[in-house]
Amino acid sequence: MNQIMLKLLDSWSNREGNVNSTKELLDWIQQLNETTKVEINETSVNEDSFWFYDDYRGEILNRKRSFFSIVGVRYFENEEFVTEQPIILQKEIGYLGIIAKEINGVLNFLMQAKIEPGNVNCVQISPTIQATKSNFTRAHGGRLPFYFEYFEKASQNGKVLYDQIQSEQGSRFDGKRNRNIILLIDKEIPVYDNYRWMTLGQIKELMAIDNLVNMDTRTVLSGIPFVTYHVNDETCKEMEDFFKDKALMKSIFVTNVSDSLSKITPIINDYKMFCDVERIMVPLNQLVDWKVTDYGIHCKKDADFSVGYYDIHINGREVQHWLQPLFKANKEAMFALFTCVEEGVRKFLITVKPEIGCFDKAEFGPTIQEGITLGRKDDIELALYKVINNHLQNKRGIMKDVILSEEGGRFYHEQNRNVIIEIEKSELPELPANYVWVDYCCLNYLVQVNNVLNIQLRNLMSLIDL
Repeated sequence: MNQIMLKLLDSWSNREGNVNSTKELLDWIQQLNETTKVEINETSVNEDSFWFYDDYRGEILNRKRSFFSIVGVRYFENEEFVTEQPIILQKEIGYLGIIAKEINGVLNFLMQAKIEPGNVNCVQISPTIQATKSNFTRAHGGRLPFYFEYFEKASQNGKVLYDQIQSEQGSRFDGKRNRNIILLIDKEIPVYDNYRWMTLGQIKELMAIDNLVNMDTRTVLSGIPFVTYHVNDETCKEMEDFFKDKALMKSIFVTNVSDSLSKITPIINDYKMFCDVERIMVPLNQLVDWKVTDYGIHCKKDADFSVGYYDIHINGREVQHWLQPLFKANKEAMFALFTCVEEGVRKFLITVKPEIGCFDKAEFGPTIQEGITLGRKDDIELALYKVINNHLQNKRGIMKDVILSEEGGRFYHEQNRNVIIEIEKSELPELPANYVWVDYCCLNYLVQVNNVLNIQLRNLMSLIDL
């Protein structure tokens, strides 16, 4: 087990690669962007014979009743109305899987250059497999996804490093989840077009480029299970050489998970136990503040998103021409994670985040999470915005600051600013009980469990570096 840990850290520290250089990977992405034909245009639902709006049911769906549908939802908290909006129903659980393999002594990950209709910049680095149940049951009539056979019976094909069912955006989906898997293999496998081997360090380098590494890759890599490996004193000394951030190293391997868990589990359990949440699905045409037209669904007031229909042509995919609805972001949001060093250990500030489509009322999210209709800024949040804006304006304590895309298969051009800021605790106001400082080992432990950390927090975790 110690050897796997050292191989992971060695791959994380390897920024140039030993199979494909980072320059070669960037040239490959640029070539694909230049040669792949992508044409996406807003259109009317009347232009399609597959997707349609059922005015009687007040629902957007397709003729096969497959993939997903869009309905209305009303959200009540402690019997008080909070908000209403369209929401995606997609109860099936898909695969987000990455194959890892040691090649010439270095651990590499097999990544895919994938184009989703909603991507800002066409090609993004995706997991080895990124497939809904409709994909791998071939409901769309296309071919079976490459490498599906390795994940279908994962434990028979290699060593499973990570395997958890995790949530997607609770502000857009109703209880949507995906199976996140990292599979370590030792056999030779084919490398198809649009796939390349790269080290974890190379993926981290690519994450520093706006909109290049997609949301699905980030959520899978956030689950690398450091805390599940027993690390003895000898291995701990070996690992120190990999870390520039010694406080992070202590936060992962030296601190005690139970110290943080004892603080945070009562917080989220109190919310789930004592906050009465009710979601009522309603026809889209009964949403008071939303208008349904042949071109989509639009809010009569200020909202984070609208819904439109898009005519899509992408060569190289299983199906190359189709029409579908996509959720279109109306603005760029910010997701921010505050960190500090206390007694030589790096800490992270997280908080309970209820969302309208959350699988179990709420999950832990980052310090700041903009861009959700349910979000209501209180005095504490406004104070936290002042802190982060001060740091950003003065370029102080910025550990990560990058624009990254959300899921391009359902969202059109939704990109958000992801920021990790190092602060002093003295800069903050007195925080209520739903905010808590935790070690990285606690976050890493909780991501080994279903539906505790939300996707915004998991994506920020994936950006944390040595």
